[in-house]
Amino acid sequence: MHALRRHRAIAVLLACTTLTAPADAAALTHQAAARPMENLGRGVVAVRSSSTNVLVTWRLLGLDPDGIGFNVYRSTAGGSYVKLNSSVLTGGTNYTDSTADLTKANSYRVRPVVNGAEQAPSAAFTLSAGHATEPVVRVPLRAGGPVKFVWVGDLNGDGEYDYVLDRQTSPQTIEAYRNDGAFLWSVNLGPNSTDQDNIEPGSSTVDVGHWDGVTVHDLDSDGRAEVAVRIANGVVFGNGTTYTGLPSDTHQAIAILDGRTGALRASAPVPTDYLADGPMGARLGVGYLDGVTPSLVAYMKNRVGNGSFNLMYTAWKLSGGTLSRQWKWLRGSQAAPDGHNTRIIDLDQDGDDEIAEIGFALNGDGTLRYSLADEGVVHGDRWHVADMDPRRAGLEGYGVQQDNPSGLREYYYGAKNGNMLWQHVEAGVGDVGRGMAADIDPRHLGMEVWSFSGVYNARTNTLTQATGPWPHLSVLWDGDLTTELFNDGRIEKWDPATGGVSRQVTTWNFGAVNNGTQYPALIGDILGDWREEVVMTTPEYDELLVFTTDRPTATRLYTLAHNPAYRNDLTVKGYLQDHHVDYYLGNGMTTPPRPNISY
Repeated sequence: MHALRRHRAIAVLLACTTLTAPADAAALTHQAAARPMENLGRGVVAVRSSSTNVLVTWRLLGLDPDGIGFNVYRSTAGGSYVKLNSSVLTGGTNYTDSTADLTKANSYRVRPVVNGAEQAPSAAFTLSAGHATEPVVRVPLRAGGPVKFVWVGDLNGDGEYDYVLDRQTSPQTIEAYRNDGAFLWSVNLGPNSTDQDNIEPGSSTVDVGHWDGVTVHDLDSDGRAEVAVRIANGVVFGNGTTYTGLPSDTHQAIAILDGRTGALRASAPVPTDYLADGPMGARLGVGYLDGVTPSLVAYMKNRVGNGSFNLMYTAWKLSGGTLSRQWKWLRGSQAAPDGHNTRIIDLDQDGDDEIAEIGFALNGDGTLRYSLADEGVVHGDRWHVADMDPRRAGLEGYGVQQDNPSGLREYYYGAKNGNMLWQHVEAGVGDVGRGMAADIDPRHLGMEVWSFSGVYNARTNTLTQATGPWPHLSVLWDGDLTTELFNDGRIEKWDPATGGVSRQVTTWNFGAVNNGTQYPALIGDILGDWREEVVMTTPEYDELLVFTTDRPTATRLYTLAHNPAYRNDLTVKGYLQDHHVDYYLGNGMTTPPRPNISY
């Protein structure tokens, strides 16, 4: 098979830089205004990692001063808090407690130490008496139907992430819970959510195919997150009000809900350019298109008969009780190939976000930035944008192709301007349904990329393994700087020397199920230190199982949720794919620069 592969390597001049952020990017970042982001708490979490040990982890925040340390305190059975560490902790933001009486409830909190002075304590996390040995935080849910996706946002302004989820019932509903499992509200998406076709869904259907139609973010920067949803007539909001503001069931609107109550705060009609072809499926995300204020970005499509698709992008701003459309982009006859996931990210590292698809990118003002159609790129299911090569300035993209008539299987390009760096072409036409980008091989600097044709070191286009691990999803788990993998309910570690994997976690041993496919409801850094959580449910859909690491690490990184690229990507579902930071995260990395953000 590999003999059939034709490598079309395109020469690239590699910038001579250190492994810190490229000098040109750093200069641009310092010139840009600080981006307002969530004022997160420490996200303290504790899990019983053995019969005698508890691992406590917490967040290093994006704007924490250099040299900040921490002290860890424990309260047993409601008693006074006692400091556990003998000297201030200045390494990884985690601590193993081996002295707790685990027959009793134990509460943990941390106090930052700045210039030798202890600061105010964090919120506490309580591990119940006799708690099971498991890398799981269990969040109770009301009884209800299947859950496909979970979104996170600070709905009540306490600095910690709360949960918004769907119920795949007929009609569908959206529910919100505080981080402790306290129910907040439910929204019934009404009769127009009963058509759940994954290609041409009903006008208020969410979370089928690659249409999510929901996202969560603080859209007005007031410290509390809102919930955005594409709606139609018949939706019943969290305060019991029914929406009837559209002239027909085919018309649609963008709605912004109060994250605390589920009540409607603002709405605006979806443009009707393609109304004659029926309602439009929606994929929603958030980005800072001007660098300083969040915008809701909507990717929307419907089908022309049984053939081609109309594609429309819109961007929206929330101000008080008003939702205003910033711009509209229609693909029309332009050669702009799309896929099943959107990434809203600062491609040129000037502080303002752009909107990227598998085969094109838009500027923040809604104009076409570039298209990869001239390079032979067509439709595909999976693609990534990240700093895959720490020796090349800027970000890179990697994508795979579905039934490309040229035989193109996978490609690697400069994300700023779309300049192709290499392509892999094989004989015949193939549907490459999965593709991954992560550092999984410490023997080679930079990320590896792989689909079904071997593992390649991206920066050198070198085949390092003829057969790689299943290219599904990644999760940062064990604390080293290479990435672990999530595959159908298993967290695994790939060994490049043997080509095999070792099991880190078997999620079904703790009562977890996938969301009806091979996917979890969410993977992201939402608790504890910089490692990622995997959110799943029980078969009865009455609990969220938040898998969080039980492995200590000496590596110290600020929370991924304070990285602008990563936080934007947490707002998008589509076909669920990995979230990436905008610096090189992998073996051989250096300490990333402090993000240009404000709280």
